[in-house]
Amino acid sequence: MKPVKYQFLVNWGDTDAAGIVYYPNYYKWMDQASHHLFSIHGYKVSELFKNEKMGLPLLEAKCQFKSPLFFEDEVYVLSIVKEIRNKVFIIEHEFKKGDIEIANGYEIRAWTDFSNGKPKAVSIPEVVRLAFFGDESDRKII
Repeated sequence: MKPVKYQFLVNWGDTDAAGIVYYPNYYKWMDQASHHLFSIHGYKVSELFKNEKMGLPLLEAKCQFKSPLFFEDEVYVLSIVKEIRNKVFIIEHEFKKGDIEIANGYEIRAWTDFSNGKPKAVSIPEVVRLAFFGDESDRKII
């Protein structure tokens, strides 16, 4: 699987008083990039919840910052499902401005059933696993 590209422009409201992007925005963008990644692979998060009462809540997130971003910077995030375990996805994100690495991070998200009113992580179906990896051997499926 190749990384999926999510592009955006830094808005004025994303910056702090010094004109630098305020760090929580990177987590917002990782979330948006993950939703884009799942949509590209046929699993639009809003439809998944509406039609099947399944969701992808965030269990863990980390971001390491390399270089600052400013208002109106053109940025893209390369996102990839790096590993699929029984009930979770590990998604890696790389932020870039042109060829400059801005930040990198990851998220761990659970495949979660909300049908009984209480969220419960469940095994990721084989069809979902195949949507991301197919026959590829360069990614880790546990």
